[in-house]
Amino acid sequence: MSSTLEESVAVAGYYPALATTVLKSAIAGETVRAHFVQTETTFDTSEVRRHMTVLVLTESRLMRVHMDDGVGPSGEGGHEAQATVETSLLSNIRTMALTHVVAHPERFREGDLPSELILAVGNGIHTRIELEPATCGDENCEADHGYTGGITGDDTLVRVSAIADGESAMRALQDFAATLQRSLGERG
Repeated sequence: MSSTLEESVAVAGYYPALATTVLKSAIAGETVRAHFVQTETTFDTSEVRRHMTVLVLTESRLMRVHMDDGVGPSGEGGHEAQATVETSLLSNIRTMALTHVVAHPERFREGDLPSELILAVGNGIHTRIELEPATCGDENCEADHGYTGGITGDDTLVRVSAIADGESAMRALQDFAATLQRSLGERG
């Protein structure tokens, strides 16, 4: 595992031993071409929850490691953390989009950072099915018309903003996206 990835995980400070162990297992000795680490804290009604997402690009794969923490199963104040690794072969990635959101575009100059960056990768790992009762349009009809719905790909999605995450996170996501885009082009 690259020392810069280890350093990024250590600086994030989110259970670094657990994160490093999970990452090393997932990377399995491959060379890391690029990585991106993002931490986020959310406030629920009764608790504070932390999340960390790590994107890792190797020669053949894109990995997304997502870690959450929260109250353990007993609910008696104990904590628990979960780490999930999603892996896609680069050859299976169908799409990649990097959206640049710019506040006051009339003032934007070449070299400026956008206000937000959103990276979406269509890697086909998860698919969501949403169903609802079908109707015929007649408000008085009581017949069973079955169900209707749709299948939606659940892409890998990462969003950073200059205000919340800072310029260094914006540049890090830009760099990661550029390396991913080059890697996908090499595979094409």
